[in-house]
Amino acid sequence: MGLGVMVREQIAKRAAEEVKNGMVVNLGIGIPSLVPNFIDPGVSVMVQSENGVLGIGESPEEGREDENLCNAAGYPVTVVKGASYFDSALSFGMIRKGCIDLTILGSLQVSQSGDLANWIVPGKKVPGMGGAMELAQKAKKVIVVMSHTDKSGAPKLVKNCTLPLTAKGCVDMVITDKAVITIENDGFVLKELMNEADLEDVLRLTDGKIKIDQTLS
Repeated sequence: MGLGVMVREQIAKRAAEEVKNGMVVNLGIGIPSLVPNFIDPGVSVMVQSENGVLGIGESPEEGREDENLCNAAGYPVTVVKGASYFDSALSFGMIRKGCIDLTILGSLQVSQSGDLANWIVPGKKVPGMGGAMELAQKAKKVIVVMSHTDKSGAPKLVKNCTLPLTAKGCVDMVITDKAVITIENDGFVLKELMNEADLEDVLRLTDGKIKIDQTLS
């Protein structure tokens, strides 16, 4: 089973804490698209979308959607003061130039060395890895938000990815329904427990080298 709405929102809310004043941020589909709903109003940030929007705001209220205004996944969005629009070529030029301070992406697997595998869904047809390939390599910081385990209960934080990679050594932080984990020196570092998760449970469901940060000791 997938994550419930409340848990998805909790993950997005924690990810929003990593958004700092003045950043240009790109958000993937799924949980990342919820992040603008939780960004502190006092934080000035411009959210960029691959389809050509800079300055995405919160999700619109039901019935107030603009059919011509959406994110890269096709979901309706609002825009903030100072927003701008451009074509996909310019959008990817911004990404490839390294103008994105932070990208928040979903994933299927993350390895202890920061490898990202987020484009092949086993048993399903997919169009390709898309813009995640560019973002993972060029954004200044990469955060992954996802469930801690897959539908069968197998760890998604692994020693080595078994699915095709999107990019190598790119992930800085992972936020799951159970934990906040950074990647340092080719290993996982457990920083926080989420949703009152049990420490032993998190360690058991993480496949790879993992150490506990001193703040949790």
